[in-house]
Amino acid sequence: MIEGFTALYIFMLAAFTGYEVISRVPVILHTPLMSGSNFIHGIVLVGAMVALGHADSTMEQLIGFVGVLLAAMNAVGGYVVTERMLEMFKSSKEKKHG
Repeated sequence: MIEGFTALYIFMLAAFTGYEVISRVPVILHTPLMSGSNFIHGIVLVGAMVALGHADSTMEQLIGFVGVLLAAMNAVGGYVVTERMLEMFKSSKEKKHG
């Protein structure tokens, strides 16, 4: 497993890279970007579940549970946003019929 400072370094590098990438996306593309990245949310959820499965102490289990909870909320939120976005593109006739 990855130890202490190496894990912290990788986390900080990933957070910085993610922030830089997302901050350069034009506002008009944020919702389609969410739609296209829903699979990433699923991967994060699987990773959190794997980490929780390898937790030994109570503290690791608590942190893993919070990670799984937040990742699940992130995945569900991505699909909710996608559904709302797709609803905006339906015509009035399609909305009436279902």
